[in-house]
Amino acid sequence: MRTRGSILIANIIAGLALGFTVTNIGFGDYTELNRMFTFQDLRMLLSFAGAVAIIVVVFALLRVRRTPGRIHAGVIPGAILFGTGWAISGGCPAIPIIQVASGYLPALITIVGVVVGIRLCRWANGRYFHLDRGSCGL
Repeated sequence: MRTRGSILIANIIAGLALGFTVTNIGFGDYTELNRMFTFQDLRMLLSFAGAVAIIVVVFALLRVRRTPGRIHAGVIPGAILFGTGWAISGGCPAIPIIQVASGYLPALITIVGVVVGIRLCRWANGRYFHLDRGSCGL
């Protein structure tokens, strides 16, 4: 049986491994991300496509099945906001943390933006949308 401590240690190790890998392949570099979004360099885009292909194979081998259903009401606007923020800032929510750890301090602005965005989402959700609690991330 797993304990909280062993799960925490496993998560820390996995996070450090991910951060190390992401940094060493250039995914934390704003210039590289910009080149991907402007289609100047397809290396990162192909890396993402390769990761998706691998998980599709893994899911097939593990026989993971998901019954298609309705798309959650927040998926489309959330995807648009996420993609726009990623393109502008050069990082999804994890990348700015890696950028700060690598010494790229302007990423702190992105982290503040993520926190403010989550808070605004929760406020707007509570006031206007009333979607499930997990729809605003973190």
